[in-house]
Amino acid sequence: MIENLKQIMLTNEKIFSEYACKSEKGIKLNEEKEDIRPVFFRDIDKIIHSQAYTRYIDKTQVYAFIENDHITHRVLHVQLVAKEARTIGRALGLNEDLIEAIALGHDVGHTPFGHAGERFLNNIAKREKIGYFCHNAQSVKTLKDLEKLNITVQTLDGILAHNGEILLNKYETSPNKTKEQFLEEVEKVFKEEGYSKKIKPMTLEGSVVRLSDIIAYIGRDIEDAIIVGTIKREEIPEEITKVLGNTNAQIVNTLIMDVIENSINKPYLQFSKEVFESLIRLKTWNYEHIYTSKEATKNLDILEKAFYDLFEYYLKKLDNRKDIEISEEMSNSDKLLFSFMNNKTEEYKKNTDIRRIVIDYISGQTDKFFLKECEMHLKYFKI
Repeated sequence: MIENLKQIMLTNEKIFSEYACKSEKGIKLNEEKEDIRPVFFRDIDKIIHSQAYTRYIDKTQVYAFIENDHITHRVLHVQLVAKEARTIGRALGLNEDLIEAIALGHDVGHTPFGHAGERFLNNIAKREKIGYFCHNAQSVKTLKDLEKLNITVQTLDGILAHNGEILLNKYETSPNKTKEQFLEEVEKVFKEEGYSKKIKPMTLEGSVVRLSDIIAYIGRDIEDAIIVGTIKREEIPEEITKVLGNTNAQIVNTLIMDVIENSINKPYLQFSKEVFESLIRLKTWNYEHIYTSKEATKNLDILEKAFYDLFEYYLKKLDNRKDIEISEEMSNSDKLLFSFMNNKTEEYKKNTDIRRIVIDYISGQTDKFFLKECEMHLKYFKI
């Protein structure tokens, strides 16, 4: 009975493209009991039930200190990536389960306050001479080590390689990459500056998510910028809009259709020359008019000092690696900090630099929790 159900769940894989990653190829880091779910389908369930996924609900996408219920937060962004990536994947005959797992998990390691927070933690890591911080590698670490969810190598590899800030005209893969090579890449991202830019995913599904990351945010960020008054729609250069459109719906449709038409029956993904060049122009325009605007960079000077000072505060609290008995007299803040340490494996506590442990703790925080911690422990902090 169980075996029959498993086969039913895999029925659609019979019509996959030759370049798709079938579930039977899924590589687990650790053995576990199977059920009727294909391995990548199971990854999705593990990710959406993780604590890190729950914290997406209050993590900045672009605008951190804007009171508006209609602007994008990280939780919506990953859903948009998943939907748009699945559209491309279905048209190309790829494994939608693997695509969805990568898409939903790709930002679980993102910091509070988006890329600004990532930059601050990376600067702290460099100052302390303990390597670097990249949210894509932190996403892998969160799922693999901090929550120990036994996600497949293909899903984790797609998460590691997603890097939506890098725009390519041709998205190629490393199909012969092994589990050992993947684990080596994870370590190198933390130890070698800029190494994440060199990584190619082992599956075409990973490339689909990498490309869909920019499709999901490039037009959506324009809509958010218009809502908060950063730009006006008519300000977008006509040389861009005549190719891509001037609304998120038009931009998404143009990009998805173009990449599908130029990637059918190929072991790589590609845009047409005209669309790719317009996309580069739009990305540059967004950086100049949206991501560096006063609305998007509001309070960053105060925030940067807060990241450094909160790091120092936690470091003093955790100067002893031993488990700390939690008592009722402790503040909720201390209970959460010590629980984070106490609930980790002995291997993690023994082999992880205490400064990296603090970075792991801060990176997992939501915007609101970070601000509450600042208000409690950094008395100067006011926003």
